[in-house]
Amino acid sequence: MFTIDQIKAAHSEVESGADFPKYIQKIKTLGVKAFTTYVNDGRTEYHSVDGNSVQSPGMYGALPIADETNIEEFKQDLAIHQDGQTGYYRFCQDCANSGIEKWVVDLGNMTCIYYDKAGVEILVEEIPMA
Repeated sequence: MFTIDQIKAAHSEVESGADFPKYIQKIKTLGVKAFTTYVNDGRTEYHSVDGNSVQSPGMYGALPIADETNIEEFKQDLAIHQDGQTGYYRFCQDCANSGIEKWVVDLGNMTCIYYDKAGVEILVEEIPMA
């Protein structure tokens, strides 16, 4: 079973969205099956292939999530982040401003799904191989 410290070590190598595929490959080798990240405070629940789970603490103070979802703005912010132009916290701020409440990463299917406050699926992305 992996630990939060192992996850943190892998995450410390992520400077922008451009590094995300390498991060995913690294935590997959640790036995992570899926994880959910909550935009409001950055906490993440990690689920292992053997059925266990751990949760990281929040990474920053509370970010209010917009009630209205702005899908086009979110897609623009995501593209900028994936291009390496913004860091993690900035991306989380952009998500909150666009009404994104969380994202769920499924390492088996190699997808990342973004959801709004109502639990509506906003965008499904395939995660590229590192």
